[in-house]
Amino acid sequence: MPLPFLTADRASDQAADDLPLPYYDRARWRRPYRPGPWRVGTAALLLLFSSYVLFAAVVIALTGTPSGAGTVFGVALAVIAGALRLLRMGVWVSARGLRRVGFLLTRTVRWEQIVSVRTVQQPVRWLGLPRTVQGQALVLVRQGGGPAAEALLTSHNADFLARPQAFDRAADTVEAWAAEFGRG
Repeated sequence: MPLPFLTADRASDQAADDLPLPYYDRARWRRPYRPGPWRVGTAALLLLFSSYVLFAAVVIALTGTPSGAGTVFGVALAVIAGALRLLRMGVWVSARGLRRVGFLLTRTVRWEQIVSVRTVQQPVRWLGLPRTVQGQALVLVRQGGGPAAEALLTSHNADFLARPQAFDRAADTVEAWAAEFGRG
């Protein structure tokens, strides 16, 4: 007895494969890749640490002064906000442009302002630290007065370290968005 709702290839027989999914909105900002294990692991450790700090805030509130508990609670909230911002970091695309979300700063570039987005071999920073290694980078070249070439993604950042296929897929996806919405 075939159970079509359980088969993975049920939709491959249909002719509507090229239609976009109903929830696929190109105007929404989306990250064209998944966060890497280094980024997720670091955020998980920060959230684990914040749970201990929150527990300490409760203990201090029950036994100590309210101002001390408030201070420790504020530290826990800062750690939680940092972990969530760490997970949000990366390159985001939409029909409006390309957005690079950093830990403290977010920059958005409209597709009309982009000359090219391409992958190059160059020294890249290892996990965002000052140490550089030879790797690949997806660079953005803007028109006008912007920096000459800005690295959007690197093969050795927290999302793609030891995952070269994931970097290639992400770079190809961002390049495809740039080719589709850019000036050519």
